[in-house]
Amino acid sequence: MRNPYLKPFETLVGKWQTTGSHPYFPDAELTGRVSFEWIEDGAFVMMRSEIDHPQFPDGMAIFGSDDEARTCNMVYFDERGVSRIYEASITESQLKWWRDDSHLSQRFTMAITKDNLVTSGEMSRDGGEWEKDLSQTYKKL
Repeated sequence: MRNPYLKPFETLVGKWQTTGSHPYFPDAELTGRVSFEWIEDGAFVMMRSEIDHPQFPDGMAIFGSDDEARTCNMVYFDERGVSRIYEASITESQLKWWRDDSHLSQRFTMAITKDNLVTSGEMSRDGGEWEKDLSQTYKKL
């Protein structure tokens, strides 16, 4: 049985080609791939991401929910050994994930359409001002 709270992920399931930018690497062409798939018969959604640039790690995340609290979380891990938990929310038109931390806070917003996803990210280091982070456009394969 699929997790009903995660139903909006149906649009995302599949493989995507990505292009993006990051303000710390203004001249870099950030191409890559992202996939979303149901796991455990739809109880969770797994996202795998790769960017073809040595400064960006391959990673994976698992989305799940708490039906009583009506919340969603994303558990993230990448090849550097970085592991983080983000709060998340999803609707038919938008996926968001964020974490508040005294050293590195992050927030990402993904606009969802049938064949195109557009993300914009922001980060705050040591409680400072929010600045641009990784932004990407996903095209469905």
